[in-house]
Amino acid sequence: MRRVVSLFLPHLPIERLRRWERPARLQPDSLALALPVDALPIDADPGACSVPRGGGWRPGARWARAEPSSREEMQQQIDALPRHAQPAMRELGRRSEAADHPFKRVATIVPAQRYRTGVSHQEPMAVVGKVGRREQVVAVSPAALMLGIYIGMAATHARALVSDLDLRPAEPEADAQLLDRLALLAVRRWSPIAAVAPPDGLWLDLTGCAHLHGGEGRFCQRLLRFCRRAGFTARVAIADTPGAAHALARFGPDDLTIVTSGDTVRALAPLPVAALRLEQAALIAARRFGFETVADLLPVARGPLARRLGLPAIQRLDQALGAVAEPITPHSDPAMPMVERRLLEPIGTAEAIGQVMADLLDDLVLVLQARGLGARALRLVALRVDGGEQMVAIGTSRPSRDAAHLLRLLKLRIERIDPGLGLEQFRLVAPHTEPLGAVDLGQVLAGEALMRDPARLVDVVAGRIGEEAVYRIAPVASHVPERAVRRVSPIAVPGGWPKWQRPVRLFAKPEPLWSVMALLPDQPPRRFEWRGRTHKVVAGDGPERIHGEWWRRDQEVWAVRDYFRIEDADGGRYWVFRRGDGVDNATGDLSWWIHGIFA
Repeated sequence: MRRVVSLFLPHLPIERLRRWERPARLQPDSLALALPVDALPIDADPGACSVPRGGGWRPGARWARAEPSSREEMQQQIDALPRHAQPAMRELGRRSEAADHPFKRVATIVPAQRYRTGVSHQEPMAVVGKVGRREQVVAVSPAALMLGIYIGMAATHARALVSDLDLRPAEPEADAQLLDRLALLAVRRWSPIAAVAPPDGLWLDLTGCAHLHGGEGRFCQRLLRFCRRAGFTARVAIADTPGAAHALARFGPDDLTIVTSGDTVRALAPLPVAALRLEQAALIAARRFGFETVADLLPVARGPLARRLGLPAIQRLDQALGAVAEPITPHSDPAMPMVERRLLEPIGTAEAIGQVMADLLDDLVLVLQARGLGARALRLVALRVDGGEQMVAIGTSRPSRDAAHLLRLLKLRIERIDPGLGLEQFRLVAPHTEPLGAVDLGQVLAGEALMRDPARLVDVVAGRIGEEAVYRIAPVASHVPERAVRRVSPIAVPGGWPKWQRPVRLFAKPEPLWSVMALLPDQPPRRFEWRGRTHKVVAGDGPERIHGEWWRRDQEVWAVRDYFRIEDADGGRYWVFRRGDGVDNATGDLSWWIHGIFA
């Protein structure tokens, strides 16, 4: 199942200017400069109104009387009036004290929890771009947003509303270059298929590589932390289609949204129609016909809906739901070694494909040799006549640019290529390379030494049965047997092993034994049942006591295992243990387990 990640950077132009152009201006702390209300100059008695105009309450004047009344008397007269006759607050006259302009307050008085993004910028700033024939705001900072500036507002209106607003011209080319740099970083670090989602996002195809990052949830958390460290505000969404991930990242309720496979329709239903990346004319038509959310579009037949909104809107809806394919064109790494061949006629036989592989490898070896690199991974992409792509990949245990060895590995993947109606274009890329210098072969050429490299055999075996099936066991500093080993590369040289004896085959998890007869506390078992068979023990050695690692968890503080090496009547040699020391019940439940088999 395809899984696509959409990374949305809502304040990309603002954060780019803050990070790469110049430091932000310092703003005074409004809370530190605020004066108490009692210290403000208040004119409590400005005198009678000179122009009563027939008397009565009116905006901008006080109650005109020959003898001015005090505030207490004025409030008593107001309270004595019926509720419907009491004057509104705006009719109580002008005050002579200075009042703060509502749109000139510094954004620091707003608590940081009000921002959904979690990033609080002290300086109100907006980016102005030319849209059509007028200049309007295309991006705003959170501080400017709190002052009433919004995207789409005219630049002149924004200048009049906030006098000290920092307005800067938009630079779409610089934003596009920044997104290209982020896409290149994504290709090198996260996924081989990453593309720019203009003007403010990225697409990442996590299909088949999510487990390398600890799962989808952990990858999204790491991605958000990376953006936060880099100074970006980010929202992430994972869905089955690029359109759904794009919509949820920009219009979803949360900063992190992960939609399970097959649940795309339910996740898209409450989103507005604008989440489908429709044109402005389609959005106006949707409002005219009463379509507010995606759920309103789903029950409508495609024919009437196309007449109302247009065919591009139907295509966007089908792409978001997965009914129409939406391929992601991956961002190419210019530093990545790559060669390409275009054929005059399509090919489809294994012999022809193998010949093209050989030609591509000859060209790639020259590129690697010029850069002093060796390939650790190769990816062959074949373009079919019908527009489809076929991709196969190989890996090597050591950097190599031996064309014969790499060709042998690639030919093992020919059977996985479906040529269809024919293949007309091939591209060979080395996404993972390492430095590879010259090798001293003087002694080998003189016959004084025999050079044997197990890496070639490991590559061939791993190409046939899988990379996970070929490994070597290395020791780990731990007394617990299942934690004392780990899998390493088959060509890695493991460290020194401990001197105590361990079975040739160690089970990943111990298996329970049944009907065990043994004398407590230090005797090996005399008989036991394992996997449906009864074993009679004729010899035994032990116990070897192993304590739990108390620093890992509380359950291992008093845990004890007593291991025995035993031999049954049929000659089988086993490694069994008993939980507990046979005296204190806190050390274990005295159950018996088998953990390995000796040769």
